Amino acid sequence: MTTETNLPDLASLEYTAYIDDSGQLPEQFQGEIGVYALFDQEKVLQFVGYSRDVYLSLRQHLVRQPQKCYWVKVQTIERPSRTVLENIENAWIAENGSIPEGNGNNKEAWTQPIDVKTVMNPEEQANYQNPANDELAQMKIIKNVARRVETEILRVLETRGLQMQIRFNPKLKEEGLLDLK
Repeated sequence: MTTETNLPDLASLEYTAYIDDSGQLPEQFQGEIGVYALFDQEKVLQFVGYSRDVYLSLRQHLVRQPQKCYWVKVQTIERPSRTVLENIENAWIAENGSIPEGNGNNKEAWTQPIDVKTVMNPEEQANYQNPANDELAQMKIIKNVARRVETEILRVLETRGLQMQIRFNPKLKEEGLLDLK
């Protein structure tokens, strides 16, 4: 736990495996308010964020960026204070010496639902844009793309050893978006 005057250096915090030996995310952060830093396999900082429930945020980031979430450092705080959280976030980014990819131009990929329209293959794009298709046919195509992308994400997470249940919001799939329920 930290206070405004006691901002922890990112370097002083321990790395925690994003997915532990039993295939779970770090459950000690469930319901915890805090700032977190996400690292790739080589422990290169990818994203710094804060949350009212660090565990739920870690789940979302893992499905959005499964290849870039291998290690995490977390600093929890007792009382929610956006100022304290933002100060820690900014201090960690400054300590890094450069803006992490996920906090720069690529922030939406880390913080917003996955838009499957951006990852359609040429065949799917041609079907979707076919003038003969009505709105219902387009929705069916987009749902199939969402299912394909979901399957790819789940396959990657399975190869990483994830054992926990991941469930995407079915209503968002109709809109071509993937996000956890």
